[in-house]
Amino acid sequence: MRVRFGVLGPVTAWDDAGEPIALKGPRHRAVLARLIIARRRVVPVTRLVEDLWTDPPTDAVGAVRTFVAALRRVLEPDRPPRTAPRLLVTEGPGYALRADADTVDAWRFEQAAAAADRERPAAVPSLLEDALGWWRGPAYADFAEEAWARAERTRLADLRLSAVERLAEARLTLGRPAEAAADLDAHVAEHPWRENAWGLLALALYRAGRQGDALTVLRRARTLLVEQLGVDPGPDLRRLEADILHQADHLTAGAGGPGGAGGTAEQVWARATAAYDRTVAFGARARLESTMGLLRGLAVTGGGGLQAAREHRVAAVAAAEELGDADLTARVIGSYDVPAIWTRVDDPEQAAQVVAAAERTLTSLAPGENDVARARLLATVALESRGTHSARAPQAAAQAERIARRLEDPVLLAFVLNGVFMQTFGRAGLAPRRDEIGAELVALSARHGLVTYEVLGHLVRLQARAALADFTGADQHAAAADRLAERNELPLVGVFTGWYAALRLAESGDASLPEVESAYRGAAISLDGAGMPGLERGLLPLALLCLRVRHGLPAPDDAPDGDAADRDTDRDIDWGPYEPWARPLLLLARNQHREAAAALREVPEPPRDLLFEALWCLTARAAIAVGDRSRMERAHAALAPAAAELAGAGSGLVTLGPVAWHLDDLDAALSRT
Repeated sequence: MRVRFGVLGPVTAWDDAGEPIALKGPRHRAVLARLIIARRRVVPVTRLVEDLWTDPPTDAVGAVRTFVAALRRVLEPDRPPRTAPRLLVTEGPGYALRADADTVDAWRFEQAAAAADRERPAAVPSLLEDALGWWRGPAYADFAEEAWARAERTRLADLRLSAVERLAEARLTLGRPAEAAADLDAHVAEHPWRENAWGLLALALYRAGRQGDALTVLRRARTLLVEQLGVDPGPDLRRLEADILHQADHLTAGAGGPGGAGGTAEQVWARATAAYDRTVAFGARARLESTMGLLRGLAVTGGGGLQAAREHRVAAVAAAEELGDADLTARVIGSYDVPAIWTRVDDPEQAAQVVAAAERTLTSLAPGENDVARARLLATVALESRGTHSARAPQAAAQAERIARRLEDPVLLAFVLNGVFMQTFGRAGLAPRRDEIGAELVALSARHGLVTYEVLGHLVRLQARAALADFTGADQHAAAADRLAERNELPLVGVFTGWYAALRLAESGDASLPEVESAYRGAAISLDGAGMPGLERGLLPLALLCLRVRHGLPAPDDAPDGDAADRDTDRDIDWGPYEPWARPLLLLARNQHREAAAALREVPEPPRDLLFEALWCLTARAAIAVGDRSRMERAHAALAPAAAELAGAGSGLVTLGPVAWHLDDLDAALSRT
């Protein structure tokens, strides 16, 4: 029996005849779903236990084995006794589902979406119409609240929305604007924050001879964005509105067939990729290196692109290692020089795989040869080890910097400086050092036309100047980053400058607490589908908590969206990795001082990253409240080097006010105890 699996809706499976397979209870389906998300990789039993239970029973491991055995019976009912399973296999410390790529609807959908980008417009509608018909509801619908499914659900949802818009583009190119408008009207109603969809709908209406309706749609989009998010429409929508008002010729150039700049670009892409496929043999090593160039571009296009680039990168590195060519592997690993500003990796497992591959390749390179590749590998170790307690990573960054400066290679130096930046969190108070790195990145990149690293330099300086309470300087760098992003189609930059705008409002003193909270909630919307779970999880609750502490208020006891139905408990708030530092303050807000003191004793030292000072300040507030002298002393020692900075503002995202204020309160509390 060849089993097919469905996760584009409730998790299910079908047999050869298309009949549903009885998967028993919700935890059986959870095990299956978790293994599908792992994409044929092994999931340790201990991880399954953690994912299935908040408070695992004593026989949790045995229960997981029971679930797996039951799944094997229904997925391979004809397997002879005492023969090894072929589908749900045991390997090492856990289990893997060895499903074929065409047997999981989500994987087939990804293939169809990718194929649509390669096909000529005439073939796209039928391809995507079929693929979109496979959706039976939200992906992994029965596990919407599970943390282990969140990133995959978000990725697939973004992929579906992009497919809807790609289908509309194809219909427009083929001269079928009425069909495109009909689907897009429902699409924007359900997903009103997607500016690309509004633009496509307006263009479809215009090409259907409904200029007035097209302008009404754009004005509706403007009103929604301004009133709900507090932001103006992006440059593409503004330009489209002006073109429709003036009935620009190029708006109809593509109707009925490829035309205009977009059509020309599509034709060039199609011809070039076809020529590449004809010329470069399948299996050629050059394909791997070419793939990495594509992935670099993909990573800066937005949420779905960034996540896809990360996944394909790991696969490309593994493929290079299989060939046994250390120089090739070094080039493949080191060529992914995508700038990174946030100090927590989005996928720790993938990052660890890349670091391990880089270290293996470093040992395989001939001594004294290929210094460029060596520096890139070392910089990769520094970048992908950010936010960890690795002693190796700072050494790798320093070694890479020495090589890059000796070689005087500006592109290499920019990449290496990114790794050096990620390792400048050994203690509090290092904003001036990061400001120096940012200044060098801006100057170096401007001289040599390295746009993405020039943007990175401005964002680094934005963070550093905010930490040093120089908001005039931070504003200038935010504006410079936005200008470069607009000219070069770098949408993720707006996520960081949007959050900075909320921080700026919080520190301006010109807005009320509800106004600032609203600004933060608006900024949080930009994270939806941005493909950066390392940044997204728990950030809005943390920002709101910091805001209340800044105003001398207790921790919130409601969910971050302010829904009255959720005000009885904080359990619905996803604090992400920041939960240990929030928990004591949440308990104090309920006057549970004994429980808060116990929770404070369990709080770990904050990771050495952009939120180091902020998390220590939260620890300090709780320690003062419960009279924990040991914690107060540790907080004071950790924060003292940053006495001249604003706590948390070095992230460019949140603020707890001057570190000196927290130090003064610690001094006063310590003198009393």
